[in-house]
Amino acid sequence: MTAPDRTTTARAATTTVTTADPVRRWVSARLRIMLWLLLVMAVALGAVAFATRSVLLRDADHRIHGLLVQETEEFANLAQQGVDPRTGKRFADPEALLRLFLERQYADPDEELLGLVGRTGKPPVAKFQPREIRVKNPLAQDREARTMIFESKDSMGTLRRSGGELRWAKVTIESHPGHPPAAFVVAFHPAGEQAKANDVFTMLIAISGVALMMTTGIGWAVAGRILRPVRLVRTTAAQLTEQDLTRRIPVQGRDDVAALAETFNAMLDRLERAFAAQREFVDDAGHELRTPITIVRGHLELMGDDPVEREETVRIVLEELERMSRIVEDLLLLAKAERPDFVAPGPVQLGELTADVFVKARALGEREWTLGSVADAEVRLDAQRITQAMVQLAQNAVQHTVAGQRVTLGSRIEGDRVELYVADTGPGVQPQDAQVIFERFRRGTARRGARGTGAGLGLSIVKAIAEGHGGRVELRPTEGGGATFALVFGDPGVPDGDTILLPTLDEPTEEAAP
Repeated sequence: MTAPDRTTTARAATTTVTTADPVRRWVSARLRIMLWLLLVMAVALGAVAFATRSVLLRDADHRIHGLLVQETEEFANLAQQGVDPRTGKRFADPEALLRLFLERQYADPDEELLGLVGRTGKPPVAKFQPREIRVKNPLAQDREARTMIFESKDSMGTLRRSGGELRWAKVTIESHPGHPPAAFVVAFHPAGEQAKANDVFTMLIAISGVALMMTTGIGWAVAGRILRPVRLVRTTAAQLTEQDLTRRIPVQGRDDVAALAETFNAMLDRLERAFAAQREFVDDAGHELRTPITIVRGHLELMGDDPVEREETVRIVLEELERMSRIVEDLLLLAKAERPDFVAPGPVQLGELTADVFVKARALGEREWTLGSVADAEVRLDAQRITQAMVQLAQNAVQHTVAGQRVTLGSRIEGDRVELYVADTGPGVQPQDAQVIFERFRRGTARRGARGTGAGLGLSIVKAIAEGHGGRVELRPTEGGGATFALVFGDPGVPDGDTILLPTLDEPTEEAAP
């Protein structure tokens, strides 16, 4: 194949796919559901109609057969046991027998009772039948049919004529010398019974048609209502962009479709948090790293040949690089806080955890370190993350206190609520700063003494660790002045993120740091 041929073939294939795609898009789930529903309903209703017609025809066939048998048995009994009232003896004349039996009978609307008397070389004569004939195309007027039945060796059969089907039964009368052959015939025209079955069938088909139309309307409306959240999911997904993840699907009801909408909304929440964390990380990193990079670049560009100046520049550069490293590590930690495996809770002895944190915190600075109340219980926490948060709170307390001021660490349990706290006797937190100090790069207006050198990420890390455990961090005033930060877990009755003022902590146990 030449290159132009291959190009033509590829274009043809592309055209075929492009043409088929819109067709697939237009066959909606709502339409497919309706088509399948109508197909199943049509098959079911059709099966019911045909089954009903078959049952009615079978019952009619049984009734006709029973009627033929009954009439022939009654005549046979009379022929075998009956007595001619004129002679007082058994019937010898078949015509007299037929006349007596048929005079006492009454034919049904679709039934004929005939007495056939044979003639040599001619069709049998129909005699003695009831006078009122209420059927179309009666057997009494059909010589050919009478001849076939009279000459048949069977006692029962079906005859298909141009005027319709005929079911018959006969009893041949024994011929006596001097008398012509004769037979009693009962004939039934099943057209009436079949017409009744067909009328019922037609009525069922009409009812089924109305039911299908009603099902179409109701099913279309119900399918649209049920699939509305699915269409909203599709529409919302089509409108979502990296810059706009705020759209949500309204949830109605408690069925599977509502659960799908809730799951989709939860997925959007996770995506929004992930993109927000990513943007926040980039913004924070760019904002906080720009200053130390500028400082490093400026000092390196202005650095001269003087050894003292070079040594001072190297010191400043190293300090800024170290600060940049701490900022990057803190930002990475906050980014990991969005992951489900950020914390790994396990059984922890709360008393031992409190004592370990106290021992580690005493090395942070020369303060009056005291161990407050210690709860003796086993809880499920990530010991490493909790230690990290408590040490960060202790470091925060050291930065906002001076030598000789008290810093208290402890834990306690109140009902289902577990707390670990760090209390200091420093300047405290201004009311306007209470809601912002847990945000990234926010240090508060007064900064509780303004001696901190951090980037403002410490309390954000503490908050992330608490929320990773399903808890929160609370800010409370310390009795006599200062601030108390507490990690609170296991109290679902209070919304996360609220700042709650509780009574003063238990009187601490004096245990000064060496």
